[in-house]
Amino acid sequence: MTDLLVRGGTVVTPIGSHRADVAVAGGRIERVEPELGGLAANTREVVDATGLLVLPGVVDVHTHTRIATDEQPDRFFQDSAAAAFGGTTTFLAFNNPGTGISAAVRGSLLAGFHEWRERTEHDSAIDYAVSLALTGQHEDPVAELPAVVDEGVPTCKAFMIFDFRLPDARLFAAMRALGAAGGMLEVHCEDPVLVDAAVTAALQRGNTSARYHAGTRSAEAEAVATHRALAFARQADAPVYVVHLSSEAALRQVREAKVAGVRACAETCPHYLALDVSRYDAADDIDVASVLITPPLRPATDRDALWAGLAAGDLDLIASDHVPDRLDTEKAEVLAGTPFDRVSNGAPGIETLLAVAYSEGVATGRITVERLVDLLSATPARLFGLTHKGAVEPGRDADLVLFDPTPHSTFRAADLHHTSDYTPYEGRERRGAVRSVFVRGRAVIRDGRFVGQRGFGRFVERSTPDA
Repeated sequence: MTDLLVRGGTVVTPIGSHRADVAVAGGRIERVEPELGGLAANTREVVDATGLLVLPGVVDVHTHTRIATDEQPDRFFQDSAAAAFGGTTTFLAFNNPGTGISAAVRGSLLAGFHEWRERTEHDSAIDYAVSLALTGQHEDPVAELPAVVDEGVPTCKAFMIFDFRLPDARLFAAMRALGAAGGMLEVHCEDPVLVDAAVTAALQRGNTSARYHAGTRSAEAEAVATHRALAFARQADAPVYVVHLSSEAALRQVREAKVAGVRACAETCPHYLALDVSRYDAADDIDVASVLITPPLRPATDRDALWAGLAAGDLDLIASDHVPDRLDTEKAEVLAGTPFDRVSNGAPGIETLLAVAYSEGVATGRITVERLVDLLSATPARLFGLTHKGAVEPGRDADLVLFDPTPHSTFRAADLHHTSDYTPYEGRERRGAVRSVFVRGRAVIRDGRFVGQRGFGRFVERSTPDA
């Protein structure tokens, strides 16, 4: 018995698009063929996808989704449902400071992981996983890395900046140990010497408002740190993954390292692909704070370079870097005169990842829809060890997005479902629309309505990455 038959749509893969039907049984894709109408009589549900693109579910490997608390019991679930509205069927979260992990377990990677698992169990509408944050607060994170990989968590993230940064020597040791265990270290690349000096100088001049944030985090500081992280990877003979790359200068470091044989991968994010530094010229401080992101938005020339890097393969994927801040809470600190270096960094994006990438990339001709599927589904699944995700092909999980490429609309916070109260893309043109979303063959979004269930999403134990 076939559980689901999606008929008449255009199936998109990284190497081409073709009209095909998709048959699903037991949560997995069973067949992808031009004409499977003969199965309809013995199928529980038949969905007409005529005129729609059949995409593999988006795999968002970079979110700071916050786990539930007594005060905010629904926030992890709500953002998981919002992700589904946007076409994401699997997301990875971090357990770094600010996402809700308790102080009691911050000294141990394994203790932090076990608490995170317990507190997210039965809470997500879609499938999910975790990348653990290595911080200076951990007692001996390097020693715990092999056990972490054994638990199905082959990627961890280290920061070269902030007060919880890993010193260079420990970062290098972590990269080498994680690589030896078959894992991959993700690195936030900004040089602390350059950034800290610039922040101190700005504050001493009295330049404390949010609009001065970007000027203290230069592309040079990003490029210098990226170069150093890539040099560590070469010396350690380990893979490295550069998160939220924002500038042409840093991209140049990645491109040269790849040519030299370093096992380097890099992501960029929708905000760097759609917005630019001119947003910091807004008259209202709260508008500026809404895009207070680290690294900051860059000039349009950097944005163009990132799109070129995505098209050429120098950049490997796009991830949201979702931070569920609110204008009436975290960002409101600027209205009380809090200096920019103490205002929460980040912006929401878990629901708009596919929409922004399609609108700014495919609809404008910067990339093809096939390349989009590679960037949002196939490559994230491959690099992060999600072996059953990321493709519309037999044997994979039936994570499917029925996408209508024809609508024209605008981004509006009022239309979104995430825990934030705004979107940085407010008023921008939006092309296309997610119609229905299936996770392991089960409808989560149907005709634009949430029909999923809290707790349906499964924690995914991942294999070692193919980096």
